[in-house]
Amino acid sequence: MSQKKKLLIAITGGIGSGKSTFASFLAEQDHPIILADDISKEILAHDPEVRNEIVKEFGATSYLGKKINKKFLADNIFSNPIKLKKINSILHPRVRKRIHSISEEYFKIKDLVFVEAALIYESGIEKMYDFVVLIVADEKLRMHRVTKSKKISEKDFINRSQNQLDDELKKKKADFIFINNGSTSELKQKAILLLILLKAH
Repeated sequence: MSQKKKLLIAITGGIGSGKSTFASFLAEQDHPIILADDISKEILAHDPEVRNEIVKEFGATSYLGKKINKKFLADNIFSNPIKLKKINSILHPRVRKRIHSISEEYFKIKDLVFVEAALIYESGIEKMYDFVVLIVADEKLRMHRVTKSKKISEKDFINRSQNQLDDELKKKKADFIFINNGSTSELKQKAILLLILLKAH
């Protein structure tokens, strides 16, 4: 019998699309989820080389003692595509390396490993994944979710959205697309459907 193929699968989508909720349903089914955003924050906070590069590029205000000055960085980066590109060039190669390392460990015991990441296509890293799953939702609904749950302003939502590729462009590239305009229970059924499709692959 041939060995089952190990699959590394990205879950992506715009801010407020529900990709984190979708990923949490996969975790409930005992599948490992690697959170690219958490890895990025961890590197930003604890890698001295990265800290030096960030301070050099964005100034000492980027950190409050040993902690990241999240508001300062968000205000500076999301309103400026050039600065966003710069911080991504510092973080993304390290994040990719860490994802590869963590996924290799998971593959020792699991066949499916998922990575939740917002900027798959924007970073041009879709080829490191066997499949990319795109979660989409209407923009007004996404804005409502984010301003309500994450306590960010409509202006911040617009700034962040402008730095992400349009959903219509991402739809042309994605392997699986799930629309999340309904309830969380409907989204959970879509997560289970994805698992059925992947296991049949």
